[in-house]
Order: sequence, then structure tokens, then C-alpha cells
Amino acid sequence: MSLESEVDLPGEAVLPGVLSEELHAELVLFRRDLHMHPELGNQEFRTTAAIKERLERAGLKPRVLAVGTGLVCDIGEWDGGRPMLALRADIDGLPIPDMKTECAYRSTVPDRAHACGHDVHTAVVLGAGLVLAELEKKGLLPRPVRLIFQPAEEVLPGGAADAIDCGVLEGVGKMLAVHCDPRVDAGRIGLRTGAITSACDRLEIALDGPGGHTARPHLTTDLVTAAARVVTDVPAIVGRRVDTRAGLAVTWGRIESGHAPNVIPQHAELSGTVRCLDIDAWRQAPDIVVAAIDEVANLHGAKSEINYVRGVPPVVNDADVTELIREAMTTRRGTDSVESTEQSLGGEDFSWYLQHVPGAMARLGVRTPGERTVRDLHQGDFDADESAITVGVELFTAAALLDAAQ
Repeated sequence: MSLESEVDLPGEAVLPGVLSEELHAELVLFRRDLHMHPELGNQEFRTTAAIKERLERAGLKPRVLAVGTGLVCDIGEWDGGRPMLALRADIDGLPIPDMKTECAYRSTVPDRAHACGHDVHTAVVLGAGLVLAELEKKGLLPRPVRLIFQPAEEVLPGGAADAIDCGVLEGVGKMLAVHCDPRVDAGRIGLRTGAITSACDRLEIALDGPGGHTARPHLTTDLVTAAARVVTDVPAIVGRRVDTRAGLAVTWGRIESGHAPNVIPQHAELSGTVRCLDIDAWRQAPDIVVAAIDEVANLHGAKSEINYVRGVPPVVNDADVTELIREAMTTRRGTDSVESTEQSLGGEDFSWYLQHVPGAMARLGVRTPGERTVRDLHQGDFDADESAITVGVELFTAAALLDAAQ
């Protein structure tokens, strides 16, 4: 592994130049291996072992998290002084089939896929760690940097909470992360100060009533109608009980009830998500949503059992850390390499770290420039332009060195 060039900057910082073709090729192969062997949250044993082996081969000392998967690894030794910068990657896959039928590195695991780009995130942080380790050996890394390979991002409320409990934030002063964005060209990143993702909770409801004949709905609880009213009325009620700018939204993904056209069922189930753009409104959301469901269910004589599963708050990018990312990217790739991005309604458990330390997440462009096919995350045909791996490595490496020089 080597760097093709080094660029001296003011403040005695040294930024790596373009990565060698050898390192890029290695990271691409590593990413493809992960892509072929996706593992679900808290089951990432093979992935953890692969990352650990490569870091150890570089002379580093990664530590597997106490939960059994995921790792933390320091580049250099922290002396208890100025807090470290941490780089975070999530390592789990999704429980959906890989639909890239012509892809040589498509998933070999049935109904499992890296359809959110976590394999790319992992390759980026691994690559940055390898580069920074080489610089540290040369005495060119002024301050230690921590790598965090986190399990179970896709499992509410997210593996970040477990990682924090394992002590990954001890000695950390700020954090960086990237997330693949198929709407942004490879070679570019999207940035936003403030909230860049949404809060996301899960909602599961059971409605019950005595049931009966559809000829006599007045003698029983018309449970299908009750369920339908919960679906249509609750989002409207919730939307009138918070400031509309908070963007609190209830959206249903499943409704199930009944078996025969002439039988009013005794049981109905609904599930969906609660998303919110504002962290204060998110804190109020459980009480608001549960009260609205109870009101509608009671109005129709249905008994409700509600399981409100707390998810994640919004990722709120710190202004100073966002500026660090911007400076690192523009230094490496020019001012045109950074674009503004909108707040997404997707949830991301990187937000849990930012409840403790300042940090920022950038959207890493993975669309091949000029490509017209519209892809999206969490779809079986999702893939990434692998040149984005080198972009992410150079971004993180530059950010680490700039931060250490400040």
C-alpha cells in the first residue's frame, strides 16, 4: 500500500495525494467480498473477522466490541489529552434479495443484500485507517484517530447505542461519517448544517373487538372500519397537534384483518413508522401518537394495544464539524465537489453518537456521472460507483489531518 503523492499545506498539515491504484483495487475487492456475504445486524461475525484481520495485518490492534460483532481501533495512542477524532462505519446488511442478476459480485446469501451501501462505508473507513496508519508510522499523524465499525445500524434503536455502552466514545471529541447517496455523482459529497436526517420510530398496533356477522355491524365492533379510521384519521390528528414545521408524520406499511367477506373479524393489526424532522417534537411524539390512536379506536368501540418502539433522533450536523468536512473535501477535490443536500426523512443511528459529541455526516456520491438510471437505497438493485471509495478515503484522511493541525 502506498500513496502516489503528498501535498504540504499551511499549518504543517500533510494531506495524502491520490491513492495508489494498488490500494484502490484492494478496497474494491474488500467491498465486493462484503457485498457477496451480507450479514444482518448483530450477526456480522464474518464481516467483523475480515475487518479485524486486515487491520491487524497493518500492525494495528482492533478490539471486537463486547456485543460480539463490530470493532474499535485506534491509530496511534491517546495520551488522555486533546480528544480524538472518530471515523464511523456501519457494517450490517438488509433482509432483502439482491436483484442485480448480471452482477459478478451479487449477494450469495438468499434474501440478504448490502442495499444501503454499508459495504462501501466499511471500505472507506478501513481505507482511511490504512492510510492514517502508514502516516502515523512516518510521524505524520499529529493526533490519534479512532475507527469505529458499528454493527446493527438497521435494527431499531440501532447498534450505535450498544457501541456507546461498549465505550467507543471514551476519549473522542468529534465524529465523522458518510452515507451513500445514489442521487449524487461519484466524486462529490452532499453537506448540510443542522438536521440532515429524520427521527424514525416504529409503531405496532393490535385492535380487538367481539366480531360478528357483516349483516349486523350495529351489534358488534366493526373492526375493519375501526382499523381503516385509525389509518386515515390518526395521521391527520397528529399533524394538528404539533407545529407543522416539525414534520411529524405517521405512515402505515401494513394492515391485516379478517378472513371471510361476510365475517367481521375479532382482530386487526397495523404497523408503520413515525418520522419527525425536529428533535423536540420527536421527544413528544409517543404521547401525541398514542393518544390519537386511543381516541379513534375508542370512538369505534375497539380495544387498542399499542407498541411504540423508540427508534432514533435526527442526525444534527454540528456547524464546525460540517465546515471541517467541507474544507477537507474542497482541499482535495475543489469547491465544485461539495453540494448542498436536503434533509432526508430516513433515519440513521449515527444520531445517538451526536447526543454525546459533536459530529457530522456527509452524503457520499455513488452515482456514476452521466448515468440516467434512477436507483434508491433499500432496493435490491442498488449498487455504487466504486470510485466513491477512494473519494471517501481521501475525504476522511484529509479531515483527520486538518483537524489534528488546528
